[in-house]
Amino acid sequence: MSDQTVKRSCQAPHRSGLLSPDELRAAVQSGEITTVMLAVPDMMGRLKGKRLSASVFLDRMLSNTEACAYILATDVDMTPLEGFDLTGWDDGYGDLSVIPSQETIRVLPYLPGAVLIHADVTDEGGELLEIAPRHMLRRQLGKLTALGLEVRVGLESEFVLYQGSPLHAHAARYRELQPVAFHNLDYALDHPPALTDFFQHLEDALHGAGTPVESVKTEGAAGQLEITFPYGPPMTACDAYTVYKHAVRHIAQRRGMTPTFMAAPQTGTGSGLHIHLSLLDMADYRNTFATCPDEEELPEPMQRAIAGLISAMPYLAPLYAPHANSYKRYTEHSFAPTRFTWGYDNRSCAIRVTGHGTGRHLEVRLPGADANPYLALAATLAAVHHGLTTEPELPPHTTGDAYQDADALPVPRDLGEALADFDDSKIAQNAFGAAAVRHYAYAAQHEIDAHRKRVTDTELERGFLRA
Repeated sequence: MSDQTVKRSCQAPHRSGLLSPDELRAAVQSGEITTVMLAVPDMMGRLKGKRLSASVFLDRMLSNTEACAYILATDVDMTPLEGFDLTGWDDGYGDLSVIPSQETIRVLPYLPGAVLIHADVTDEGGELLEIAPRHMLRRQLGKLTALGLEVRVGLESEFVLYQGSPLHAHAARYRELQPVAFHNLDYALDHPPALTDFFQHLEDALHGAGTPVESVKTEGAAGQLEITFPYGPPMTACDAYTVYKHAVRHIAQRRGMTPTFMAAPQTGTGSGLHIHLSLLDMADYRNTFATCPDEEELPEPMQRAIAGLISAMPYLAPLYAPHANSYKRYTEHSFAPTRFTWGYDNRSCAIRVTGHGTGRHLEVRLPGADANPYLALAATLAAVHHGLTTEPELPPHTTGDAYQDADALPVPRDLGEALADFDDSKIAQNAFGAAAVRHYAYAAQHEIDAHRKRVTDTELERGFLRA
């Protein structure tokens, strides 16, 4: 495919960004919009749904459509799994009602004629599902609202981009792939032309979709990129993040490239999803984390939030590190944390106090690139709420190399260790309820079992001739 063809495919239609229902109706009547992609974020944070005729969708926009309940009860391969309370073969995998969120009607410039609409799901009684990622986040936001606090979030995403199509990568069994840049280009501005073009198309597409980026840079590993998004409301940030991943994959494939959002796509490379977070006092919309220039001690709400994160996040790991591979990112001097520590402008810590004055905020560095943004943020906010309401003790901040802080609790070594802490945790039960904990604990156990049955390359290399 020529560069001109790719550029034309990424050009925005006349309308861009978020549309109101009336604007959507006008665009459909004019023939500008012909397709509605109605999407439910699944357990992995992927968009699952249907392409609908836009005119048909408008005829029943205020009524429910349906989708098989298994979209929230599968593994990464979309294999129906027995053992979930939600659905299974014993009830024939029935449907859930899909409720479009009319605040999320979004033009996709890289898919001319299409809009994407995020949706929630309800059970037969019309109740929003406890285990649905969007609703799990919504519940945590509600708990903080009850305390008079409004959350603001900025997401910072890393991924690795390789040369060659996904078909090429699959045929190569994901081995010996060539990154788009062959050495460390961290903070570089002299990118290879193909990478510069990719950046430009991605930035244009996201701007046209109403999800503009704050910054784009190359990272420390070969072919690794970092995209940072502006501060905003949490649900909006997570919805936009799913659009961003969808756009990255689509635009990369059209350019003969393959991205991966694995936490550790190869030995020595780790990609994160860092959450930048602040809390606003709803009475005056003041940042409760803000500090004066000569003020040394952190505000009390920030201290409590940090204490909550340090004490609760160890019990919520399957929500922000959901895969076996997630834990291979947590290695020393990798910029991914290995201990539950906090510090001032210290990137070796799990929780980093950063920003200045009214912009003071927290950066949570625990989630990997493979995290579901709704669940990772829900876990983060549950931990913050835990800190604000139960007031756990704030440990001393870490100075210097946090990887050497032997007094701090280590990050779980693997998903099995994380599951053991999550499954029996009162913190997790209180935050999300027994049904949600049971649902995601079962998913984690299936992931563990799937890996236990596989012979790895490392096992062959170390044992084939030596055992």
